[in-house]
Amino acid sequence: MKSNEMNIVQRVKAPTPKFFKVLRTIGLALATVGGTIIASPIALPAGLVAAAGYLVLGGGVLSAVSQTAVQDDDEQRVPKEDRVE
Repeated sequence: MKSNEMNIVQRVKAPTPKFFKVLRTIGLALATVGGTIIASPIALPAGLVAAAGYLVLGGGVLSAVSQTAVQDDDEQRVPKEDRVE
């Protein structure tokens, strides 16, 4: 398989499937919301700040994993009528 022979730089630069692009965007939004809560200038409850830290962590991991997903050549060869979208 070609995707197993790729290094990390090639994998990140390769085309990403649409589903993982959506997941990457969701992860970036979660990380942004968490970062905004953490950096807020007003005092917030400790539980809310802790939850925001988890949002940043989860969003970062989701974005990083989604970016490294690679579109397989077999996906492009499936006839349009057989695709599930």
